[in-house]
Amino acid sequence: MPQNTKVAQQGPFPTSWLHDRRTDCFSALVQIRTGDYLELVKKAHEERGGIAGQRDVLKTTTAKRIRDRMISDIQAGAVLPPVVIGVVVDDAAVKALENGQHDQATLLQYVHKRELSIIDGMQRTASLIEAGSADSIVFDRDMRVEFWIARSVRALIYRMLVLNTGQVPWTLARQLSVVYAPLLHEIKQHVKNLDKVFTPDTPGRRVGSGQFSSDSLVELYLAFSLRKTSVDPRESLSEEFSRLDFVQNLSDDAFQDHFYKSLTLLVDLDLAFERYEGQRIGRFSRGKDVFGSQPARIGFIAAIAMHVVGRPGLDRPLAQRNARIKVITKQVASLIAKLAKLTPEKVGNFLRLDILSEVIDKKVGQVGRYERGVFTDAFRVLLEEEFAVPNMEPCWRAN
Repeated sequence: MPQNTKVAQQGPFPTSWLHDRRTDCFSALVQIRTGDYLELVKKAHEERGGIAGQRDVLKTTTAKRIRDRMISDIQAGAVLPPVVIGVVVDDAAVKALENGQHDQATLLQYVHKRELSIIDGMQRTASLIEAGSADSIVFDRDMRVEFWIARSVRALIYRMLVLNTGQVPWTLARQLSVVYAPLLHEIKQHVKNLDKVFTPDTPGRRVGSGQFSSDSLVELYLAFSLRKTSVDPRESLSEEFSRLDFVQNLSDDAFQDHFYKSLTLLVDLDLAFERYEGQRIGRFSRGKDVFGSQPARIGFIAAIAMHVVGRPGLDRPLAQRNARIKVITKQVASLIAKLAKLTPEKVGNFLRLDILSEVIDKKVGQVGRYERGVFTDAFRVLLEEEFAVPNMEPCWRAN
């Protein structure tokens, strides 16, 4: 047995542990009752609207036959390859694992309280549910589950993307949705002024600054890593390069921190702009309307990412990235301090939302792409001017 493998016992079932030194993750292979596994991932199933819908593999006759064959094999007693589950833990848990507290019962009890991500095995899980619904004896059989236990969601996403390379193709957005809950949990922890995050389970409508939907935050994460305002899923070559860029960024320990700081800057500006109430006469008439627009949020995050990280294929060294995000943070703080001294009416004069409305209301094709371009160019100007503009008019007119 390899020296870095430890075995703990839960009844007759061994638990095999390996430490992934590349991402500082632990891999734990356990053998548990199928019914217990399905209960463990029930929340992950429900939050994503059904595991079977995660990957579009049931449209062809061949795919349906393979799925039906898997279900019948399970009912006949087939042993499936291990399902891979991701879980993000705190430093205390990592220390406990490093000290050899590898009891399987303790592990299962611990992960049951955490946000889990089904990294690999969604179709197998859906097949187990269907097979067990038709024949309950399936729930009493044992199966293998591998837990990837990570200190940060960055490591979990990195591991997921590397492991899934070459399998049935997913878009990056679809892959990212797998670690949806842990990512949102980390965002809430690191972005202090974030007021509310609306999810499919807790829906809502933005009524103030610092309030965003979970989907929009996931899209911002993707935009920051790719340094693009959009990715065309129909262009497979572009998607493959994007996947490589994403993996490259995730391998950088500072990547996650830079994203959280950039998102914090967006939220802080959102709060500062909100002071101008205005009158609801158009789409952009109040301060909170600026970042109430997803194209504006995407434009800001993409502009920051290109300034800090560099253009795709021309990544800046880590020291430069750290220096740039530090400078931008100071510049935004100066702008916010300046706005705080102004009356709400003068904040409105600074924002020049009438100019923004004229630019945005221009009749063009592909409105979404046009708006993202307008905001990306606007925030590039703001960055070039070190956030020291007298008002936002030169930014809105940059396109």
